[in-house]
Amino acid sequence: MSWLICLKGIIWREMLRFYHQRSRLIGALVRPLMWLLVFATGFRAALGVAIAPPYDTYIPYAVYVLPGLVGMVQLFNAMQSSLSMVYDREMGSMRALLLSPLPRWYLIVCKLLAGVAVSIVQAYAFLGVAYLFGDDAPPAGYLSVLPALLLNGVMLGALGLLLSSLIRQLENFAGVMNFVVFPLFFLSTALYPIWKIQEGSEILAQICQFNPFTYGVEMIRFALYGQIDGLSVLVVSGAGALFLVAAVLGYSPSKGLTRLKAG
Repeated sequence: MSWLICLKGIIWREMLRFYHQRSRLIGALVRPLMWLLVFATGFRAALGVAIAPPYDTYIPYAVYVLPGLVGMVQLFNAMQSSLSMVYDREMGSMRALLLSPLPRWYLIVCKLLAGVAVSIVQAYAFLGVAYLFGDDAPPAGYLSVLPALLLNGVMLGALGLLLSSLIRQLENFAGVMNFVVFPLFFLSTALYPIWKIQEGSEILAQICQFNPFTYGVEMIRFALYGQIDGLSVLVVSGAGALFLVAAVLGYSPSKGLTRLKAG
């Protein structure tokens, strides 16, 4: 019971923080919507339509790019959640949490799940606003995409936790976040299909294939149309587990990366 109370309390705290930070929700919606409008309008004449797996037919470019922007919402939320971890550690609230009787790994997982819950709320808010612009997925897709959002949120959130365990000062976080966010997003299939990237550069196409965010976007793209991409699910699950283990070790006082750096 105490474990469930802890999980509920941490998730509720993150939800309250998100509710009181109205600018965070507005930023999470405005940023991808601007990308959606700019790319869907500005590049429609150049690209026309794009092939979207899991289909062999052509679809509007705005429909293709929608899953990538949903992934962008979760990516930025993961970085903001890791930023709050660094802030809480500086303010002392994170230290008080980690000193509780429950295992430290469980507390880290609770923080991860709380961030994932917030990212799912933001993703559905963006999908709802995008629907008003006519870029809607099939009605059943809004339900079938939920497991993909959960899995992708866990992978990105675990990556954010790993970064927060390595960053000691709040001032250093902005540079690290830009160094991580932009390569992950642009070197993926969020904006262009892999065959389109191959036409420009074979090397960039290979980098995209090694980017775990690519598989997160593809997983969401398939799930929005009621299909499952087994390879993407496998890669996202493996990467999420790897990042989470590294993050737990990073916050461990006996095995953590901070202790290794000090040594």
